[in-house]
Amino acid sequence: MDFGRILTAMVTPFDSEGKIDWQGLEKVVEHLILTGSEGLVIAGTTGESPTLTTDEKLKLFQRTAEISGRRVPVIAGTGTNDTGYSTALTEKASKLGIDGIMAVTPYYNKPSQEGMYEHFKAIASATTLPVMVYNIPGRCIINLQAETMIKLAGIPNITSVKEASGSLDQISHIIASTPEHFAVYSGDDSMTLPIMSVGGHGVVSVAAHIAGHELREMVQAFSEGSIEHASAIHRSLLPKMKACFIAPNPAPVKAMLEQQGIISRDTRLPMLPLTDAEIKQLEQWFSLA
Repeated sequence: MDFGRILTAMVTPFDSEGKIDWQGLEKVVEHLILTGSEGLVIAGTTGESPTLTTDEKLKLFQRTAEISGRRVPVIAGTGTNDTGYSTALTEKASKLGIDGIMAVTPYYNKPSQEGMYEHFKAIASATTLPVMVYNIPGRCIINLQAETMIKLAGIPNITSVKEASGSLDQISHIIASTPEHFAVYSGDDSMTLPIMSVGGHGVVSVAAHIAGHELREMVQAFSEGSIEHASAIHRSLLPKMKACFIAPNPAPVKAMLEQQGIISRDTRLPMLPLTDAEIKQLEQWFSLA
């Protein structure tokens, strides 16, 4: 299954009491579809998944799928550093009308490459849906090496990877050594165009919350061979991309969505919402865009 080229790692809206804002969820989904997102990734890091209970995750998956109504694929983040829990959550999520699974590399416990292979193999065996592997050494400490990812791509329903290793050498090796249908997505907004230039498929984006149209134009321009135009858009987007990370994600993008009247800036501890002073700093970054 082709999830599309512009996927958004969607925020989870909360109210001032820390409860999920279900009306806000509908607003976010509609906003993202309207501004060019071709798929939604739910309960990832940007969705503050470490603070969500299992019941909240399952309800979030189901409600997002209902709101989307098959207009765009909905991909559920079910991966943790516990293989048993991840497979059980994957089984439950797969029954809720979603279109795919995303599973992050196990964090904190630092398994071996073979341990990670068996981990993802178990998750893939728990569902018939397509599975996206998420490699992000900056958060998980460990790097899922290219050879391990290439081996995982041999499992029929492991169909893509969100790559945030920052290594174009590693990413190029994966692209060159996996089947043609296997999709490599950038896990960093600013790496989208460089990764596409070596054969990547698209991006799982944070910036698409506030720059979806521009990202889609950039990707489309590159796909159509308008390299100079795509490069110009990439350069113009860099301040917005950097603005999304002036504080721990997703606080900045939630503040930007609040300014647009979509949701509040509220987060769950240990994440803090942006202060008024930080919002002024955010506006300075946007003045550079």
